[in-house]
This record gives sequence, C-alpha cells and structure tokens, in this order.
Amino acid sequence: MPDPIERVTPDPTGGRQRLRRAFFRPSPGQAVVGALLAAVGFSAVTQVRANDLDNTYAGYREQDLIDVLTGLAGASQRAEAELARLETTREDLRSVTSRREAALAEAQQSLDTYSILAGLVPVTGSGIRVTISETDGEVSLESMIDTVQELRNAGAEAMSVNGEVRVIAQTSFEDAVGGLQIGDQLLAPPYVIDVIGDPTTLRSGMNFLRGPVDQLVDDGAAVEIAEYSSLDIEVVRNPDRPEFAESDE
Repeated sequence: MPDPIERVTPDPTGGRQRLRRAFFRPSPGQAVVGALLAAVGFSAVTQVRANDLDNTYAGYREQDLIDVLTGLAGASQRAEAELARLETTREDLRSVTSRREAALAEAQQSLDTYSILAGLVPVTGSGIRVTISETDGEVSLESMIDTVQELRNAGAEAMSVNGEVRVIAQTSFEDAVGGLQIGDQLLAPPYVIDVIGDPTTLRSGMNFLRGPVDQLVDDGAAVEIAEYSSLDIEVVRNPDRPEFAESDE
C-alpha cells in the first residue's frame, strides 16, 4: 500500500517573514537588479526633461526664432553698455578720490609748513647751537639782528633764543636794561640760539668775513658753534588774534 500523504498547511507567518527579510536584507543579486532599475528610471526621467527643453523652440517659425535672437542680442548690447557705464563711473570715482586725497595731503603739508614758520608747533631736526657770551663788552642790538638775519639767509627753518622765545619773521628786537628785549621776553646773556637747518650751511652763514661772528667778537663777546644731528625746539608762540582784519566770505 502506498504511504499516506501528509498534508502540510502553509504558514502565512513564515512567508511574511521571508518577504520582510528579502526587502530589508536583499541578496547581492537583488541589490544589483535594484541598482539597474534605478539607473534605468533616472535615465528615462533625464531624457524626458531633455526632450522637453529641446522642444522649447521646436514650434517656433523662422521669423520667431530671428526675433528671439534679435532680442537676445539687444539685451546683450544693453548689458555691455551698462557694464561700460559702471566701469566709467568707477574710474571717475577713483579719480575724484585720488584728487581729493592729493589735495588733502597737499593742504596738510602746507599747514605743517606754515605752522613751523609761524612757530606754532614744536620741531626737531638737525641744526646748530650758537652760544654768545659777553666777555669784554655787551652784545649790541645790531649784531644780534644781523646774526638772526644771516641765519635765516642760510636756510634756518626754526629758531629760538634761550629756550624762551620762538623767533619768527614778526619777532621784535629792542635794547633793554640787563640784556635784550626779544619778542615779549627780556633775555640776559649768555644768548643761546638754537637753529634747525643744514648744519654746514648754517655754520658758513656765521663765519664769513665781517659776518656775524666777527661783529659779535668786536662787541667783546665769545661765540661757540656746535653742530647737532638732532636738535629740539620746544618753545612755541601763541598766534596773534587779528584786531581789525576778518575773513571775507
């Protein structure tokens, strides 16, 4: 007699588990097939999009295409013209800025120069120190004025006497009891004149025949001249307020 056939009832739970394992843990073959399918789908989508783009002007007539090209050319020309205008504006602004900076630098330089000449600021630089000591007589007003004038002619840029008076073009010199009235100060000997300028030229301006040194010696004074690579003049003067003049707007 044939063996009895045993009927096996399928387990629905086991099938679902196999499906879940196949989905979440695919075999190498399944993974390759999935990748190929994804690549084919991506290529199809890309081709459709490309066809859509290529067909953008497919329905245009020849005159329509010419009009489109003309419009694009006009837009390009306008863009180039605007770019050229902006570049010109940029260069103009650079030029204006450069001129303004140059004008400001020149104005600052002029201000510095006039401030030094007017004795309004301390200065430093190379120069000489002239020490005039009375030995056998008194230094005359004329000899002192000639000394200052010759130093100016020799290129003196700044000058002070005894560290108390800043000598400028408007500084006055007068005889006084016990010394000399220079500016608004009564100064007594010895007179120490600090001068900023080229030391060699300034010394030459003191030592020519019948020059300041000879005149001072004739007055009975002893003169010493020392050169300095750096000399400080700290004394300044307050600017005079004009009494009658005013700026004209």
